[in-house]
Amino acid sequence: MGLGKSFSRWILYKCLGWKVNITEEHPDKYIICLAPHTSNWDFLLGQLFAQAQGMKVGFLMKKEWFFWPLGPIFRLLGGIPVWRTKHTSMTDNLAETAMREKVFHLSITPEGTRSLNTEWKKGFYYIALKAQLPILLYGVDYEKRIICCTKTIIPNGDIESQMREIKLYFKDFKGKHPEKFSIGEI
Repeated sequence: MGLGKSFSRWILYKCLGWKVNITEEHPDKYIICLAPHTSNWDFLLGQLFAQAQGMKVGFLMKKEWFFWPLGPIFRLLGGIPVWRTKHTSMTDNLAETAMREKVFHLSITPEGTRSLNTEWKKGFYYIALKAQLPILLYGVDYEKRIICCTKTIIPNGDIESQMREIKLYFKDFKGKHPEKFSIGEI
């Protein structure tokens, strides 16, 4: 399912005026750390971008969104439901899947919510560390209408130092609702 690469490029770049600055290689397996995430529009923008670039990237979404008829559509687009109330080993399961598959692309928003959250989730880091995947940092700036990926993090286990580096990368990006984004204390 999809809008088609040409049509998505036309909407995103010509009609909506977005630009991209992507300097990082995209290997067969990677995690995308995407921020800021402050609006439902981020999902639509992300889907348009993925279609325009010809990318197929999985994403995590709270299970409440997987009702009929949206559930099958989200799954087709790469959606993976998350049960926030259950204590599952989702990071371990995703890391094992990544190790097993020849191609694995997963986008995760570290805030874990569209609301203000200074305590970022670290699951994306642990998945990448366990599966030995690079983390591509994707910033979305609504003010400048640009999507950037100009840094890759190779997890080394020093989570405090690397989370600081990741958060600093995103410090100047303006989400759709900038007041709902914070890199927290670093």
